[in-house]
Amino acid sequence: MSDRHDAGFRDHTPLAEARDRLREQVTPHGRTESLALVDADGRRLAADATARRDVPGEAQAAMDGVAVVAADTHGASERAPVTLDRAETAGRGRAVPVHTGSALPEGADAVVMVERTEDRGDDVAVATAVAEGENVAPAGEDVAADQHLFDAGHELSPSDLAVLKSTGYREVAVAERPRVAVVPTGNELVEADPGRGETVETNALMVSRLAERWGGAATYREIVPDDEDALAAAVERDTDHDLVVTTGGSSVGERDLLPEVVDERGELLVHGVGIKPGHPLGFGVVDGTVVLVLPGYPVSCLVGAVTLLRPALAWLAGGEPVPLPSTEATLTEGIHSDLGTTQFVRVTTDGGEAAPLRASGAGVLSSATAADGWVVVPPETELLDAGATVRVERWE
Repeated sequence: MSDRHDAGFRDHTPLAEARDRLREQVTPHGRTESLALVDADGRRLAADATARRDVPGEAQAAMDGVAVVAADTHGASERAPVTLDRAETAGRGRAVPVHTGSALPEGADAVVMVERTEDRGDDVAVATAVAEGENVAPAGEDVAADQHLFDAGHELSPSDLAVLKSTGYREVAVAERPRVAVVPTGNELVEADPGRGETVETNALMVSRLAERWGGAATYREIVPDDEDALAAAVERDTDHDLVVTTGGSSVGERDLLPEVVDERGELLVHGVGIKPGHPLGFGVVDGTVVLVLPGYPVSCLVGAVTLLRPALAWLAGGEPVPLPSTEATLTEGIHSDLGTTQFVRVTTDGGEAAPLRASGAGVLSSATAADGWVVVPPETELLDAGATVRVERWE
């Protein structure tokens, strides 16, 4: 223990490598449940989904107008309209009024737009010729029966649910939400009304709510002091979860005990990641459960959660993480970064420009709410010049 405290972080694992090593340890939990579609938004499919019927289920009128036999309209024009019998059933010499989305009457094979017709009581004058299939949506035009819709692990969106319903689903099998225990640690932490030298616990609150947004079922635990036995008991208590996440106590100070706790009760696989802020980040395995050790500085904790917890939750549910929403912007000033380190620079955006925040230390929690997103500077980049086009990721 003292060697680590004395030496500090000699090496940092590159972020991409840390994610790969975490991926090796996280396997889908395999538990599923069946949900009504209205309750399945944001959940991940437990199996491939295939269309159970055609959409539309029958040929439909794609325009308001009259359904006809196309051959009856050949030669029709404004000067020489074709007159057809207004009827309720289709056939040669007949025109049946239809509306957009209504079933194409049996015997008709085309629709003439209402604008190209004239109602003459018992007759309809057609002023344009149409081809077979014109202004008709054939059965299965949108989705064909037995068509593959989504892969297992796909995260369902509201429009996905609409497609599933249209193709015959009323409920769907999804992965259960991964169970995550979030454990705040630190002698200095209190829940409210801090005294001298005390800090209100916020990291685990933030992380537990993010875990819920990212598809997890989070248990927000009580504060655990910087005591090796208490920390070990807290970690071991929650190894029945799919994932244990701790906040604080991850660095190399005398009270940063969690790396040793994880290593002594299991195996510490990564400690120190090449990211800024957030390098005192680590993870290991205890009793077969991944333990993610997040830093205590709030923004470092946030970055660690986004970069490792978010993908881990997707993997546990049998899927892959979807990219964060992002937008392009122009930097208002240059960004310097350390080679070999992936840097997350908080920015505000306005009118297509991105301005790095001045108050951007890892402990400045308010900078996370002041920012509109962050710019990720890759490890091979030392400088992004003012005027450069960058992508701003929005983590919330």
